[in-house]
Amino acid sequence: MSDIDTGGVPAVTQEPQRPVDALLAHLDEVVGQGVDEQLLLRALTHRSYAYENGGLPNNERLEFLGDSVLGLVVTESLYREHPDLAEGQLAKLRAAVVNMRALADVARTFDLGGYVMLGKGEEATGGRDKASILADTLEALIGTVFLSVGIERAGAFVHHHFDALIEEAATLGAGLDWKTSLQELAAGATLGTPEYRVGEQGPDHEKEFHAQVVVGDEVLGEGRGRSKKEAEQKAAKQAWHTLDDRRSDANSSDASEASHASGASDRAAEGTARTTRALA
Repeated sequence: MSDIDTGGVPAVTQEPQRPVDALLAHLDEVVGQGVDEQLLLRALTHRSYAYENGGLPNNERLEFLGDSVLGLVVTESLYREHPDLAEGQLAKLRAAVVNMRALADVARTFDLGGYVMLGKGEEATGGRDKASILADTLEALIGTVFLSVGIERAGAFVHHHFDALIEEAATLGAGLDWKTSLQELAAGATLGTPEYRVGEQGPDHEKEFHAQVVVGDEVLGEGRGRSKKEAEQKAAKQAWHTLDDRRSDANSSDASEASHASGASDRAAEGTARTTRALA
């Protein structure tokens, strides 16, 4: 799809913070075909950099396109994988996958922030790890893949990076977030309400939050983030998995004991029957 009109604006020639070779290689590996390098540079151009460099074209149009492509691929996947869910529940599942925090986490898995071209102000205030910038850039990247190689390969890119999130979303509770899900799981195990302890460090423009979640007098999860909410969600996720693993282990143990008891009971009954036949 290289003949698609990309806006009729001059190509971006400035280099991002890191050379794009590794990112191009990653895209080639995931989608099985190279993408347009000029479009890729456009996708990595934040508006702050564009403004400071004479009004270069930025990534906002590609972000707009990529948002729609991402939504389509995730929506189709949820529709096919959950044929019994109503529209409202499907919409909640999609929102649990397609949101700024989730997109930023995906972007961090291949260090997308390291490639973004930022203005001096954003650079100085930790913009490379800012959730909003990472999420927007990832959507622009998806738009780039779509324009370069088509919807099928763009879908492959989305599935590669989002299928685990889609699967994970289906395990969450009614609130479709980790704090709500942890509260439900803790209540079901009569462990009380989870308690969150949050600390912060760093200057205002680069503050980092650290959260611990205590369930039943035990610290079961910890998380860090650029916001209190992000740190608490990460801590809740870790705690939820810890409790869920314990529940699975307990169920397996109960099933094993029940099987053993059933076998012993069967053997006792067989022995009694033999004795009865011998006495008869």
